[in-house]
Amino acid sequence: MRRLTALEPIDAPAASREQLEEIITRHGSAGEMIRTMAHSPALLQGYLSFSRAVKRTKLPRALSEKISLAVQEWLGCETCLNAHAEAAKAAGLTDTDIALARQATSTDPREAALLTFALKVLAEPAAISDDELSDLTAHGWTERTIADAVALVVLNQLTGTFNLVAGI
Repeated sequence: MRRLTALEPIDAPAASREQLEEIITRHGSAGEMIRTMAHSPALLQGYLSFSRAVKRTKLPRALSEKISLAVQEWLGCETCLNAHAEAAKAAGLTDTDIALARQATSTDPREAALLTFALKVLAEPAAISDDELSDLTAHGWTERTIADAVALVVLNQLTGTFNLVAGI
């Protein structure tokens, strides 16, 4: 059930209106989540800026979708899960890859370690130990990849949480 309404540019606060009009001009429309975020110009601007920045990470698209699936499964956002499952298929993942990612694992032990870490970032970041970070680097993940994974987890937490609160 919808709890927050998606706004048309004319109904949005001035700062959000400009953002929405720009998105509609570039893409032809603005999605429900973005139009609903428009109630808060600060949230909308923050989301758009952060989302653009996270798109510039060095994570491969398939791995990025696996992390997103794991986070959204944990959060319980069906809208996000469906969107990321479609994106995962477009990135070449199989149904088995998607099912495993939703459980924060993979047939690749290296990816499984990063997916486990991603969920821990979401659920209990204060409990992440030096040994766990050392384990990631022993699997060949760089500090940049670890930082990029944290950014992706946080972006997914924002979108999933917002969609759940808004009833999208």
